[in-house]
Amino acid sequence: MSLMIEALSQSLQTGYIDKLHHSDKNFLPHLLLNDKISGLKVLSTIESELKKCDEFWFSVAFLTTSGVATLINTLAELQNKNVKGKILVSQYLNFTEPKALERLLQFKNIELKIVVDGNFHSKGYLFKKGDFYNLIVGSSNLTASALCSNKELNLKISATANSHIITTTIDKFQKEFESAVIVDANFITNYISIFEAQKARQKAIDENFLFANVIVPNAMQNTALKNISNLRTKNCDKALLISATGTGKTYLSAFDVKSFNPKKFLFIVHRENIAKAAMISYKRIFGTSKKMGLYTGSSKEAEADFIFSTIQTISKEAHHKQFQPDYFDYIVIDETHRAGAASYQEILNYFKPKFLLGMTATPERTDGLDVFKLFDYQIAYEIRLHQALDEDMLSPFHYYGVTDITVNDVVLEEKSDFKLLTASERISHIIKYASFYGCDTEKVRGLIFCSRIEECKELSIVFNNRGYKTIALTGENSESERTAAIENLESDKLDYIFTVDIFNEGIDIPKVNQIIMLRPTQSAIIFVQQLGRGLRKSDGKSYLTVIDFIGNYCNNYLVPIALYGDKTYNKDKLRKLISSGSSELPGTSTVNFDKITKDRIFKAIDTATMDLKKDLVNDYTLLKYKIGRIPMMVDFIDHGSRDPKLFIDKAKSYFNFVHSVEKGTLMVLSQNEIKLLELFANDINNSKRVEESFLLRMLIEKKNVSKTEFKKEIENAYRYSISTKTIESTINNLNFEFITENLNGKLITVASKYDFEIIKIDEEQITLHSSFETLTNNPIFIKFLSDNVEYSIQNFNKNFELGKFHDGFLLYQKYSRKDVIRILNWPKNPVAQNIGGYIVSANQTNCPIFVNYHKEDHISSSTKYEDHFINSNEFAWMTKSNRTLQSREVQLIKNHQNNFRMPLFVKKNNDEGLEFYYMGDIMPVEESFEQTTILNDSGKNVSVVKINFVMKVPVAESMFNYITDNNKI
Repeated sequence: MSLMIEALSQSLQTGYIDKLHHSDKNFLPHLLLNDKISGLKVLSTIESELKKCDEFWFSVAFLTTSGVATLINTLAELQNKNVKGKILVSQYLNFTEPKALERLLQFKNIELKIVVDGNFHSKGYLFKKGDFYNLIVGSSNLTASALCSNKELNLKISATANSHIITTTIDKFQKEFESAVIVDANFITNYISIFEAQKARQKAIDENFLFANVIVPNAMQNTALKNISNLRTKNCDKALLISATGTGKTYLSAFDVKSFNPKKFLFIVHRENIAKAAMISYKRIFGTSKKMGLYTGSSKEAEADFIFSTIQTISKEAHHKQFQPDYFDYIVIDETHRAGAASYQEILNYFKPKFLLGMTATPERTDGLDVFKLFDYQIAYEIRLHQALDEDMLSPFHYYGVTDITVNDVVLEEKSDFKLLTASERISHIIKYASFYGCDTEKVRGLIFCSRIEECKELSIVFNNRGYKTIALTGENSESERTAAIENLESDKLDYIFTVDIFNEGIDIPKVNQIIMLRPTQSAIIFVQQLGRGLRKSDGKSYLTVIDFIGNYCNNYLVPIALYGDKTYNKDKLRKLISSGSSELPGTSTVNFDKITKDRIFKAIDTATMDLKKDLVNDYTLLKYKIGRIPMMVDFIDHGSRDPKLFIDKAKSYFNFVHSVEKGTLMVLSQNEIKLLELFANDINNSKRVEESFLLRMLIEKKNVSKTEFKKEIENAYRYSISTKTIESTINNLNFEFITENLNGKLITVASKYDFEIIKIDEEQITLHSSFETLTNNPIFIKFLSDNVEYSIQNFNKNFELGKFHDGFLLYQKYSRKDVIRILNWPKNPVAQNIGGYIVSANQTNCPIFVNYHKEDHISSSTKYEDHFINSNEFAWMTKSNRTLQSREVQLIKNHQNNFRMPLFVKKNNDEGLEFYYMGDIMPVEESFEQTTILNDSGKNVSVVKINFVMKVPVAESMFNYITDNNKI
């Protein structure tokens, strides 16, 4: 307790007197706000405090179902741990939602009361942890908007139980709580009528301010319209619009058609109900100024100025040849990714409009069709799911990853027996969570995606037997049957539609407010398509509930790729996204996993092979289609595609990969050139340190650079200064003096082995060596080298934050042992030595420490060191075995000076590969040195020294939780 009091006292000094005063950041006062650029959400702090607390108190004016949805998983965890809480809300303005109160009542560990009189407008959150309290006060109510996206301002402070602020806060809360009304089923029943009456009054007021007949483009549409107009001024006669489902691409096309003002116009879709919906949208824009009609299987209004047709009808020769090829001035083709079909090709080859607009949410095809080529690689605009959510164009969602049930001790897998998929226990499990998470209103309108047709049909029958109104739809059902089912769902005649595949795209059901996924994620694209079925906005709909039942599926790593829109397939990035929870999602959407589900996803990420040749070739081909040429590494970054480092991992260099795919189309390089591209890609331009790439780029551009000029350029670009030793190390690395390889059983430098000479030094001047400069005259060699250099710099810049940059290392970025040694300016890679857990530099200026946090059971007893974080500020560590207090490295650490550096690198376990996260620099606690023993493989005690370290910068909470959590399924 006394240590914590001292830590709190030090934080007061930092927080209120001198920001440079060193103290534990866990006790510092913090401003809490929502900042999408920095990935900050008030929600993250409240979730974190709840998970660590022994007791909690909330006092808020407004409570909504969306607010409960953001915290419902955490509240369930607290109930399981029997952590008590009190929540006080208000009936002020009758804004608090009855359904939200009802949701909270299911938690037996929470006392819920409501203030029914006066203008109670409190916003405070109090958490007890031992003898300390954390208090959050400010502007955030318990709504998703307040916790995730609104411009809010809250202050979090820490104090002891005996402090004035905490005793006063608890006293004031207790007085309000005692006088408030208990919320129970009777109160909610009575309150519903009051709430609904207020809602009806507000709706009437809102409608008075609505201009229903005036529809104007939103910000995204305005930008897209300008882009299309600019393309036409350049005499382009076609363009492709890539726009997520629900982002208003039909209206966007109507705005552009109005600008173009064609005499005759054709809109092509693949279903009649979509043609009808599109015509209604166009009528809202054009009114009665244009005669509009359908041209489908059931209607042939060929005389209309604007025709809305199904592809099945218009593609038939008897129908499209009624019109001359240039009859239509403007044609829109919806769902253009289908254009590879013969029916679409028939239309594209026949009609010659003045302008052709293609629209799709998913242009990336795996069937060999180059959709982009059909539109001359002219992309009018591109808005993907996460951008649309960020722009508030779609309904927010709350995603819940739920552990699929074990039936008869068998975990569900991809090829599970049909009897397991439809077992009574599993159905009860599904219903339990569908009810627990619910939806935004009293009435659920749900889609349930199944993996098999027989599963789909059987589950619908069983749900109906249990009192639900459901229907199963598969590819066997007709168009009219599907349309009727959708109408019944939207008109509350159905609770759920069970389906397999057919609703992945091309349907519009705005009122869907719950989606349940009962199948393994086999494709991130299909996952997003199915998610998109519920993201269209609708009057009265505040959010979409997504419940994903996750079994032991090998493709679980695709879940974060789909949810967060990250297509790099970078394992470290995916781990961080999962650990970040909802902070990396735009707007008020949230992501929630139970522990087993999260562990399964981590396991899938660890074991997944992200560089399978077929996957790499597929992504390479898709990007080639998109940009209309051979893509380079920087193109993958620019287009948010797969991390191009994966191509290097597979083929040693990006050139090697491209050469293997584009056989016969590239100039052949010499063996030396190929080897150099491999060495640069793996050991220089790997984005771990930017200096080498930066200097190489300067030399390629200028041929001659002074040390002073190089140093100045780095300082201008990154606002940090580089030392003379770093400049020397950079030059040494570029000359391949650091890297060693085997030659006839002897380790020698790469420079010696291959007789490479890259750069030379003449006192202050750095120049390209003549032999290397000759190589740069080869256009193929310099193209791939320059691309690799640019990739390295861009990738470094993407991760770089000056506040997280500590003398060469970026906090929580990953480094191999070789990277670490290079960045610490060692002249040669000590591969001949067993670095193991740590190594002291020859000049005794640094000692990097490497820790595998969760060690395997089968490893040698003498290496089972008890290394662990005591808390986010302290780390307990053991030296190698057979070390004593008198050992050289122990004495060096104990008597460390300011210039003796100890950076700490940690990986969660060996499944993460050869790289370690940089956790920060550490300092030994002098009184903690303790000589003890550890058993070796022979069962004999050998000496070892225990040391406690203090982190110079406390570990960030998300990283601390990720590393320390031993996720074993």
